[in-house]
Parts: sequence; structure tokens; C-alpha cells
Amino acid sequence: MIERIEWLGHASFRINGTPLIYIDPWRVARNTFHADVILVTHDHYDHCSPADVEKLRESETVVVTNRMASALLNDATVLRPWQVLNVNRACIKAIPAYNSHHPKDFEGLGFVISLDQYDIYYAGDTDLIPEMSMVRPDIAILPIGGRQTMDVDDAVEAVRRLRPRWVIPSHWGTLSEGGTPVDVRLFTERIGDLAQVVVPELLR
Repeated sequence: MIERIEWLGHASFRINGTPLIYIDPWRVARNTFHADVILVTHDHYDHCSPADVEKLRESETVVVTNRMASALLNDATVLRPWQVLNVNRACIKAIPAYNSHHPKDFEGLGFVISLDQYDIYYAGDTDLIPEMSMVRPDIAILPIGGRQTMDVDDAVEAVRRLRPRWVIPSHWGTLSEGGTPVDVRLFTERIGDLAQVVVPELLR
């Protein structure tokens, strides 16, 4: 499964499977594959891009998001934290994601995607929160940018709590937002043997 998760830059990912899932698509290439499912965590511009969603969607595409972002997207399914949606062979559970920049009543989301006997946790824009202790994923995709998200220190502590086998850093690599390659190196060094850090090559 880990080799089927592709990084599209910043906080955007694609999970290749049945269904084909995009998470927070932003600045995606025009010649990319159409989506079966598009997950949008919240309404900030670098996570909720209506233009990118429209590039990727077809008539049967399921778009899943929170209440605030649904106002920006056509025909989206709204989930609240802890609600579950099944699409084809994937079970998608909404997980709370919040911090001082994204208050809890903002209802920002992370997601646990259960697919082909793997649980993938995409944390979204969040700090270290108590609800993470209720998640036990095989793969964790965690922000490390430190700007309206966890920084490297908090992301390392999140790995201690989550105990995934693999962890992928997110929310980095864009000049105006998020972390840097230096943050990725520090994160990898500090994780040590807590988990296997995977840094996918940027897919463009």
C-alpha cells in the first residue's frame, strides 16, 4: 500500500486503488487521472481548490468535505467528525482536526481511509490533539510545517501516540506555505526507529 500513495506537492496526495482517491488537491496537473473520490479537509485555499476539484471530477466522483468547504464545492458530501462513508472498497472516517488557527467548531477534518486491509490516517491541518490517541493507523500522513499545523516536534510526538508502521511528512515543499526540506530531514532523524519514514518523490 505505501508505494501506492503519491505526493502531489504541499498537502496533496493520491492513493492509487479501487477507488482512486485524491486528498486536498491543489495545483494538480491537467493530464492527471480522474478521481473516484476527492477528500477535502477544510476551506483554506491550499486545501480546498474548486478549480482543481473540477479538473479531477467526473459525473460519478464522490467529493467529501466539511460544512464550510461544501459552500465552495459543487455537489459535495458533508461529513462531521467521526462520521463514516463507504465508497466502493474504501471506508472513510472523518477525524477531528483543529488548533488555534482552526478552532474545533470550525469542524476541520482529517480522515482515516481503510482500503485493502490498511488504515491510512491523513491528519489534515491540526495540532497534536487528544483524539489522535483513538487512531491506530498502519500509515500516517502528518503535517510538519509548523504554520497553522504541527511542527516537527509535535509530529514526532504524534508518531509516538499513533504507532504507525510508516509515516509520510506533509505540508511542506511550497515556498509560501508549510515546511522545508530541512524540516523533513529533522523529522526523519528524530523519528529514528519509531516508524519508517517515507518521503515520496514529487509527482507532477
